Amino acid sequence: MGDVVSTHLDEGRRQHIAEKTGKVLGEFCRCYKEQFGVALFNSVRYEIEGAGGPQPQLLHRKVPLEDHVIYSGNIFQYIEENKKWRNRFCVVPHNYGLVLYENKLAYERELPPRVLVNSAGYKVLTSVEQYLELVNNSLPGVTPKSGHSPILKCPTDFPLILWHPYARHYYFCVMTSKEQEKWRAVFQDCVRHCNNGISEDSRVEAPAFTDAIRMYRQSREQYGTWDMLCGNETQVLSNLVMEELLPELRSAIGPRLKGKAPERQRTWIQVSDAVYRMVYELAKAQYDAAVARCEQERPQLESTIRTDMDQIITSKEHLASKIRAFVLPKAEVCVRNHVQPYISSILEALMTPTSQGFAEVREVFFKEVTDMNMNVVNEGGLEKLVEYMEKLSHLAFHPVKMQSCYEKMDQLKLEGLQQRFDVSSTSVFKQRAQIHMRQQMDDAVYTFETLLHQELGKLQGKDDLCKSIQRILERVLKKFDYDSSTVRKKFFREALLQITIPFLLKKLAPTCKGELAKFQELIFEDFASFILVENTYEEVVLQSVMKDIMQAVKEAAVQRKHNLYRDSMVMHNSDPNLHLLGEGLPIDWSEEYSGQPEAEPAAERRRRAKQVVSVIQDDEGALPYGAEALLPPRSPEPPEAGEAQPGAAPSPPDAVKEIREALAQHSLGDGTEERLMNGTDTGTGGEEGPLAAGAARGDVTQPGPARDGGHGAASPAPAAEIAAGTGRERVTPASSPVPGAEVPSGGGTRRAAPAPPVPGAEVSAEGQCATPALSPVGADVPSGAGREHPAPASPVPRADVPSEAEVPHATPRSSVPASPVSGADVPSGAEVPHVTPRSSVPASPVPGAEPPSASSVPHVTAAPPGGQSPSAACPQSSDKEPGEHGEPRGSAESGEGVQTEF
Repeated sequence: MGDVVSTHLDEGRRQHIAEKTGKVLGEFCRCYKEQFGVALFNSVRYEIEGAGGPQPQLLHRKVPLEDHVIYSGNIFQYIEENKKWRNRFCVVPHNYGLVLYENKLAYERELPPRVLVNSAGYKVLTSVEQYLELVNNSLPGVTPKSGHSPILKCPTDFPLILWHPYARHYYFCVMTSKEQEKWRAVFQDCVRHCNNGISEDSRVEAPAFTDAIRMYRQSREQYGTWDMLCGNETQVLSNLVMEELLPELRSAIGPRLKGKAPERQRTWIQVSDAVYRMVYELAKAQYDAAVARCEQERPQLESTIRTDMDQIITSKEHLASKIRAFVLPKAEVCVRNHVQPYISSILEALMTPTSQGFAEVREVFFKEVTDMNMNVVNEGGLEKLVEYMEKLSHLAFHPVKMQSCYEKMDQLKLEGLQQRFDVSSTSVFKQRAQIHMRQQMDDAVYTFETLLHQELGKLQGKDDLCKSIQRILERVLKKFDYDSSTVRKKFFREALLQITIPFLLKKLAPTCKGELAKFQELIFEDFASFILVENTYEEVVLQSVMKDIMQAVKEAAVQRKHNLYRDSMVMHNSDPNLHLLGEGLPIDWSEEYSGQPEAEPAAERRRRAKQVVSVIQDDEGALPYGAEALLPPRSPEPPEAGEAQPGAAPSPPDAVKEIREALAQHSLGDGTEERLMNGTDTGTGGEEGPLAAGAARGDVTQPGPARDGGHGAASPAPAAEIAAGTGRERVTPASSPVPGAEVPSGGGTRRAAPAPPVPGAEVSAEGQCATPALSPVGADVPSGAGREHPAPASPVPRADVPSEAEVPHATPRSSVPASPVSGADVPSGAEVPHVTPRSSVPASPVPGAEPPSASSVPHVTAAPPGGQSPSAACPQSSDKEPGEHGEPRGSAESGEGVQTEF
């Protein structure tokens, strides 16, 4: 690959790329410096004046995924360097990066990962046809002829492809449709989270950055939404440069590509990825320098703002009045003729799928709590409550269970309106609504567990527990309905502004933009850093349409459309002490109610880290690959001739046909169809190896029921929560900030791990049903299970991999200019979140009450989703049962050797 890239990216072309990047970033940094002063002024003004608005009724969790990983399991990956499919162990840590290891043994031995992927900007594809269409469009004029081999062949019917317009692509496949759906949900959750990568914890840098991006693009006559405003700041800047640079490179390099069409497409993807990495490094250096300069000037600017706040506000209002007199008549005519007739249509198109999604969130939350209530009463009271609350506490971060909520937004279509208002794609609004759904679900769950934790000290038995759970559920659902209405109305206003404001600015630009320079003389020189004519002009345009938007949303609420509440319905002091309860220490159910006399050390707590998504289960009862590990150990037999020796790598198949034959051979055995399952129990190493043709299988018998605390358990449903575990102390490495960034293996060299945002992302060794991946027969099982290992080695920063490896948790952002009116309800880019004072409340002790007899368990009905009176008896058993548990064998380390991917 290096030779191919260097051929097309010689020194002269690299110099051109550097100059182009420097020119784009120089212009952006000028915009950023201007917007930094404006954002700093808005932040200080908000701090002094404050803003009104409804207070949320639900509590907000500060660190939702501490000591947890989202998912881990085996998946086949296509290695482009040798054109082979390999089985990889994939871990999705709390920061939603994709971390690929050689196998599970490498993960347990703390070896460096083979690949770190930040999925910002990627699309998750589930068919090769979709991928080939995007690849053909990326290089016009280069399309494989019919009958020729395409750029990619998949050995199964269940591919998973990560496609990016600039960075390298990743190819995966699995064996069943159930696995494909689960991995697709996990990958989409990673993309959704990483796309929202600009942290708005700072009230200055984030709005300054997004406004600078908007101003830069508008200076290039690019209005409307932008799909590539995703990822962290450096990724967004890289996308900004590539948007201008890539067409030039395509016209210069495309005609020089040699070979057949698939080979030319493959070469172009490699060249584009190499250019993207170059641009990323240059953008990071220049942006960091610009931020450092602004931070150096910040104390002096803030001092001036606080000293002359009144004069600055007066000067800005005087400028706004002059611009309003010039612009407002033209803007009102444009709004009346081109925007107002379509506002109700846009709002209806947004409300229907969004409200259905939030209703589904409510339904999923109600069902999970109701099932938990029935199971807890029938299966053991407080002990079972701890187990179910551990699972319920991370319901919002379960990609599979939340998928039914997210899918409602797929119905969002702005047909006709999309072309009229220059909306390139609805994906921006879909992902924003989905992030709101996840946040509302987590707030509801956190409020429920906080209230339940407070009540536990007052309960006397199962009957009180059942009634308390039902009462708290109804209480939380009322709060959810109120907060859901507030969040949706704000989302609708923001979306309408994001659609209409760029359209108005584009319509008014020919008659208004050229006349704005004359207003510059109205700004005092001392205040020029805090008042910009362009920003004030946009605020005037925003005011021209804001009244119509507010009226449309208000009418929808008055008509009770989609369960929206009126603005006058404000819940005052419904729970005056609730927010104080939520400010205490996080609740650790397993630690607090495990009956241990002493507090558990932090290291031991990290070792028991849980996994949010459970292992995939097959309801048909087929024995999965690697199920031999669940059987009693047998005496070792000498390998026969032709069998793979321990530590020796079987030769991989050279073609898709051989891979299919290998998969077919492994799927046969004792007349039972077997399926590849993703093992997630990291208590011991899972067997892993390449897909080898002709690998023999040992005799397998059906395992008996596993034990969990002495009780047999049935196999869980596919979506059942099963905690995963490693039994080792480890810290999951964070993902690289570059989309597609990879880290070559260091040959087993240990290096110091970077401090992740949330330490101790581990998996519990208890309550896990796992199935290790396929391994060559005869591979030895490494010893040392149960040892504690140091933190995993972190890749050393290289030229092709940025140094930081953290995917930040972000809050919603908006590209709409802030409203100058104090207290106005405008997009989040102009708002600063309110912080509630914290106080700690000690937990109540739990009396050791005897469980009541079976005859004394009351029949309490469960409330339906609508919030009416309960109708289902609590003792009634739920469909959900505990999972079957077993411990897989150790893993045989792949003999493929260190394989570096670029």
